[in-house]
Amino acid sequence: MFSIDVFSRVPVYEQIIKQAEDYVSNGLLKSGDKIPSVRNLSVSLSVNPNTIQKAYSELDLRGIIFSVPGKGCFVTENAKEIVNQKKREKLDVLSSLVKELATAGTKKEDILGIINSIYND
Repeated sequence: MFSIDVFSRVPVYEQIIKQAEDYVSNGLLKSGDKIPSVRNLSVSLSVNPNTIQKAYSELDLRGIIFSVPGKGCFVTENAKEIVNQKKREKLDVLSSLVKELATAGTKKEDILGIINSIYND
């Protein structure tokens, strides 16, 4: 399920966080699903357990997972809403980028063409 790009400039713990959020957003991880233990994920990815724990701690802080002592970590009930809300906040970034592109002379049709191609796939 989880994989690491060893050549990426993105830290391993951030790769794990992003993948977990993507899995929740895409429905691969649902409310109540158990995620791999720190030890199991550490072994399968050949990553230091502290790195996995750092990712899990951050996911817990974001409200995406919760820990049950002796049982493991599970996806929270409202994880999908949390992740999707975070993604919707990127609309501000998109708005700024579109303004920059418009100022640089990019045609509205070109921008809409890109957006339409993404939504049509």
